[in-house]
Amino acid sequence: MRVCVIGAGLSGLAVAHSLKERGIGFVCLERAPDVGGIWRQPEAGERGPGYLSLHLNTAKQLTGYTGFPMPSSYPLYPRHSQVAAYLRSFAEWAGLLDHVELRTEVVAVWQAPDGAWTVVSRDADGTESARRFEQVVVASGHHTDPALPDPLPPGADSFEGTILHSLDYRDGADFDGRRVVVVGLGASAVDIAADLSRHAEETVLSVRRGLHIVPKQLFGMSVDEIAEAPWWTEMSFAEQRGWVERSLLVARGRLADYGLPEPDHPVFSSAVTLSDEILSRIRHGAVTPKPAIASFDGDRVVYTDGTSTTADAIVYCTGFHMTFPFLPAGCPVAADGSVELYRRVVPAGRPGLYFVGLVRPVGAITRLVEAQAEWVARIIDGEAELPAAEAMREEIGAYLTSVAQRYGRTEGASIQVDVGPYLAEFRESLPV
Repeated sequence: MRVCVIGAGLSGLAVAHSLKERGIGFVCLERAPDVGGIWRQPEAGERGPGYLSLHLNTAKQLTGYTGFPMPSSYPLYPRHSQVAAYLRSFAEWAGLLDHVELRTEVVAVWQAPDGAWTVVSRDADGTESARRFEQVVVASGHHTDPALPDPLPPGADSFEGTILHSLDYRDGADFDGRRVVVVGLGASAVDIAADLSRHAEETVLSVRRGLHIVPKQLFGMSVDEIAEAPWWTEMSFAEQRGWVERSLLVARGRLADYGLPEPDHPVFSSAVTLSDEILSRIRHGAVTPKPAIASFDGDRVVYTDGTSTTADAIVYCTGFHMTFPFLPAGCPVAADGSVELYRRVVPAGRPGLYFVGLVRPVGAITRLVEAQAEWVARIIDGEAELPAAEAMREEIGAYLTSVAQRYGRTEGASIQVDVGPYLAEFRESLPV
């Protein structure tokens, strides 16, 4: 077998499809019981980010695969179960299921002196096996290693309630009548806070740093449709930023008026949070904003402004570490937390190893994943070539410098991309 694809979510299935279209032999290893990645609902006892209220934040026509659109019966923003069903139907349509080994976890990957890659996997019975491949494509995402504050605020050890991460959150109904504090202001935090507010006795949203909250639609258009519109891509970056800032003032006003901290940075200098609900839930009194947690005291949560609330549970929506424990140390995440990949896909100096889907776009990710997958398939098939390792390192360095100038040197900033410019990087090497 020539290629091992790790992961059978949206990215892994895109890679599998590109390889199959070219007649390249491959196997796809997936540790979950079914395909679908983060969109598949975790089974009993299984951790996973696919909580029941999860919906797409991007329009279905841009999130579905190019040659296999989502059903017309789906809403513009389908729920997680619809996306999971769509991904499975895509795998069936493309004839990929026979190539997928489910309940198979990759535990180690290394490269031999002859350039071949050894992949050690463990099946559902706990049996480990080692196989050799010419190429390995990592498409397993980065939503498995939960990031919690380290250390947690003082008093956490004696807090009388429950402390959990969003990875363990399933349904707001599990918190009926309870008092819950949600920590964070990213996509999962605002989703979970809005969901909880319909079940919990009290829902508090604890926010350390302001982020730009953007509605899913502006002027009747999904924001990811705007990101791909010609009139948008023809604007300069400064014009795009100014347009969005003016539009946000019209659509929602100042975040301080909702009791949230104003961002300390201009829009597009950090990840934005897409939500149509959280500001409405705050205005309806269903969610109460508070600053960061300073400490715990019994069943009380004390905030940095000196106020406190009682709580039965804390849900930390503080993201994930980008860890790939099955790979050699420092690949692809350097000691400073930055992801070092040529064109956000190829680690320099490790021929035959690729990453697909390890990007965070302002807009829908699917077109980017398809472009990455097709490019990788053409490289494996010998139709496209990579530059020398030193040239790749120069491109990586230049990109990380530009990212740092715009976003700062924060963990995760190195995977931020803009849809239009990023796709343009692949046009020269993709078939017309």
